[in-house]
Amino acid sequence: MEAGEGKERFLKQRQVLIFFVLLGMAQAATEPRHYSVAEEMESGSFVANLLKDLGLEVDELAARGARVISKGKKTRLHFDRQTGDLLLNEKLDREELCGLAEPCVLPFQVLLENPLQFFKAELRIRDINDHSPVFLDKEIILKISESITPGTTFLIERAQDLDVGSNSLQSYTVSPNSHFRLTLQDSPDGILPQLVLDKALDREEQAEIRLTLTALDGGTPPRTGTALVRIEVLDVNDNAPEFAKRFYEVQVLENSPIGFLVATVSASDLDIGTYGEISYVFSQASEDIRKTFQINAKSGELFLTQKLDFESTQTYTLNIQATDGGGLSGSCVVFVQVMDLNDNPPELIMSTFIDHIPENLQETIIAVFRVSDPDSGDNGRIVCSIQDDLPFFLKPSVENFYTLVTNTALDRETRAQYNITITVTDLGTPRLKTQHNLTVTVSDVNDNAPAFSQSSYTLRVRENNSPALHIGSVSATDRDAGANAQVTYSLLLPPHDPHLPLASLVSINADNGQLFALRALDYEALQAFEFGVRAADRGSPALSSQALVRVLVVDANDNAPFVLYPLQNGSAPCTELVPRAAEAGYLVTKVVAVDGDSGQNAWLSYQLLKATEPGLFGVWAHNGEVRTARLLSERDAVKHRLLVLVKDNGEPPLSASVTLHVLLVDGFSQPYLPLPDVAAAEARADPLTVYLVIALASVSSLFLVSVLVFVAVRLCRRSRAASGGGCSVPEGPFAGHLVDVSGTGTLSHSYQYEVCLRGGSGTGEFKFLKPIIPSFLGLGEERISEGNPNFRDNFEFN
Repeated sequence: MEAGEGKERFLKQRQVLIFFVLLGMAQAATEPRHYSVAEEMESGSFVANLLKDLGLEVDELAARGARVISKGKKTRLHFDRQTGDLLLNEKLDREELCGLAEPCVLPFQVLLENPLQFFKAELRIRDINDHSPVFLDKEIILKISESITPGTTFLIERAQDLDVGSNSLQSYTVSPNSHFRLTLQDSPDGILPQLVLDKALDREEQAEIRLTLTALDGGTPPRTGTALVRIEVLDVNDNAPEFAKRFYEVQVLENSPIGFLVATVSASDLDIGTYGEISYVFSQASEDIRKTFQINAKSGELFLTQKLDFESTQTYTLNIQATDGGGLSGSCVVFVQVMDLNDNPPELIMSTFIDHIPENLQETIIAVFRVSDPDSGDNGRIVCSIQDDLPFFLKPSVENFYTLVTNTALDRETRAQYNITITVTDLGTPRLKTQHNLTVTVSDVNDNAPAFSQSSYTLRVRENNSPALHIGSVSATDRDAGANAQVTYSLLLPPHDPHLPLASLVSINADNGQLFALRALDYEALQAFEFGVRAADRGSPALSSQALVRVLVVDANDNAPFVLYPLQNGSAPCTELVPRAAEAGYLVTKVVAVDGDSGQNAWLSYQLLKATEPGLFGVWAHNGEVRTARLLSERDAVKHRLLVLVKDNGEPPLSASVTLHVLLVDGFSQPYLPLPDVAAAEARADPLTVYLVIALASVSSLFLVSVLVFVAVRLCRRSRAASGGGCSVPEGPFAGHLVDVSGTGTLSHSYQYEVCLRGGSGTGEFKFLKPIIPSFLGLGEERISEGNPNFRDNFEFN
C-alpha cells in the first residue's frame, strides 16, 4: 500500500515539475527585467528586491532553490534567499566591464531549481565621474610654416576620458594668446580640438609659441586634464605629404605572431630636401592601438607588437599621419579586421548536480549546466552529448542550458554507479571539445527479498548426538545493500503438538543460518522431521523468503535384538514336541526376534550355540527356523536343550540369546500327545497354537523408534487328564490369554496379531493370520503387513 501511494505521489510531483519547466521556458522567452546600480558601490550594496518580479513569497525561495547565475566564471551578484534582495558581490567598475560602450549592461538569470524555471534580467551599471581627461602626450608639438595664412586650422591631439555620457569629455580651452584661437569639431570619436591661426606667424619675431590646452568633462564639479602645445614656426613649405590611398583595409588572423607585418602605408611629398622628408606616426590613436601596433617612421610599415584576440577586439581603426620636414602633413586610415580562429574550447558551467539518486525513479533530473564558446560563427556553435550506452539523456533548455535526466528507472542491483562524460564540441575547424566527468551513485531501495541458495535442504546426523550439535546451515543472500541486504534467519515451526515439540529439537543462529540440535535424537522414536526457515532483510518494509529443511536421523546400532518367541520370562519353559518319526528337515519351531534399529543394523542372523546333542538340530541363519538335522532314533535322548544366539548386522554387532526345550515323543500322525497318566482314548490334543501379539511403535518425524512388544504365548495340550508336561501357560502377566507388555517408549498406538504354528505338518511355519486390533491412520510413512498384503500399517508422526 505504501509503495503504491509513494508511486502516485511521485507521478504527481513529476507532473508539477514538467509544468514548471514548461512555465519556466515560457517565462525565459519573455523580455528581461531591468535593474540598475551605480559603479564603485561597495560589496553587499542593495540592488533590488526580486520577490515581486519572481511572483514568490519569502518562504518559497529556499524551497524553490532560487539563485543567480551570471555569464562567465565570476559571480558578481548575490541573491539573499531569506529576503529576496539582490546584492552586489563585489565592486563593479563600469570601465573595466564595458570600456567605452554605453549602456553598460550585465545580463544574468535567476534559476529556480525545484521546479526548474529561468528568470531573465539585466543589470545596468551607471557611470560616475571617476576619471579625469588625460592627454596621452603631455607635450604636443606643432610645426607651422610661417607662410600659413590666417584662418588655417590645425588638428591637435585630443584627450582621453574613460567615463561616458555626461561624465565624458565635453570641451577644451586654451590659454589666451594673440595668434591662435580654439575651435571644437564634432566627430564619431568625440569632440576634436582644433587651433585656428588668427594672425600670421613671423618666425623672425617669435620662433616658438607655447599654449596650455585644457580638457574638461561634464561632471559636477568637472574634472580636467592639460597638455602643453609647443608650436615651432618653420620656414615656408608649400607641399604637404599625400598618401597613395586614403583608406587601407586588411585582414589579420588572430594567431598572427608578434612582429607580423600588417600593412605598409606610403605617402609622397613634392618638396625636396628637408621639406620632402616624410615621417609616419599614429594620429588620434588610443592606448590599446599603441600597445597593439607599431609603425616604422621611415618606411610606413605597420607591425604587431602584441597578440590579437578576436574574442576581445574584432576590428581596429588606425589613423596614420605623414609629416614632411616642413611640418606639413597628410593622413590615411588603416582598417584592420581580426579574423577568428577556433582557438577557444567550449566552456561548461555546472549549476546543479545530484550525485546520489534512488533506484526505481523515472525521469529524475541529475544535473543542470550551461555551455558557451566565445568564438564566432561555426567556431562558436556547440553540440552536447553523452555516452550512448547510459540510461540518461540530455534535454536542451533556454539560454544554452541543458538538463541531464534519467530516461528509465535505474536498478542498483544491475549497476550501482555510472560514470557520465558530458562532451561539449564546437563546429569549428579543427573541432575543439571540453569534457566534464560526473559520477552518479544509485541509492538502494529494498526491492529484493533474500534468496536461499536452494529451495529445500536435506540434512543427515547420527542419532544419540550431543546437545547443541551443529547439524548444518542454510544460506540466503540479498541483492540489495546496507540494511536492506542484512539477512536474519528464524524457524517456521508447525502448530504446537505435545507429541512432537519441534521448538525443543532444533534452533537456528539468526545471524548466519547455522542449525543446531537442542537435544539427542533417537532414530527409533523419530526418523525424520521437517520445518521451514524464514530469511528476512532489515529493510522497511522487510522482505522475506522461505526454505524447507528436512532432517533425516541416521540410525546407530543402539538396540540389541529382542526375542518375541519363544518367550523368555522366567516362567515354566515352553517345550516343543517332536515325533521320533520326523524326517530330516522337520520344522521344530521358529525363533522370532525383532530389532528396533533399521537397515543393516536390524538385519538379524541366527546361530545355534549349544545343544544337548550336537548335530541333531540346526538353525537356519536367515529366518530362525529350528529343524532336525537328521533322522531321529530310539537312541536319542527324550529331552533336549538348545541355546540359540540372535545377532544383528550393526557395527559393533549386538545380540540376544534364547533357550529352547525340545521333547521327543513317539508317534508321528497324531498332532496331540496324551499325558502319561490319562487314557489314550480320552486324550486328544488341540492344534499347537501360538498367539503372538506385537505392539509396534509408530515412527514419528521427531521421536526415537520405540518398540513395545506384547507377547502372550499359549502353548497347551488340551486333554481331559489332570496332569502332564509339555507347554503350559505362564503365570503372572501371561495368564492364559493375550496380554500387553508395555515398554518405556512414547507409543500412542499398537498392533496385535494372532500367529499360529500348525504342528505335525512337517513343514509348518508361522503365519500372520489377521490383526486382532484394527489398524490406525496417521501422518507419515506407510507399511504393508507381510502376512496380509491388504492390511496397511500406518505410522503416525506426532
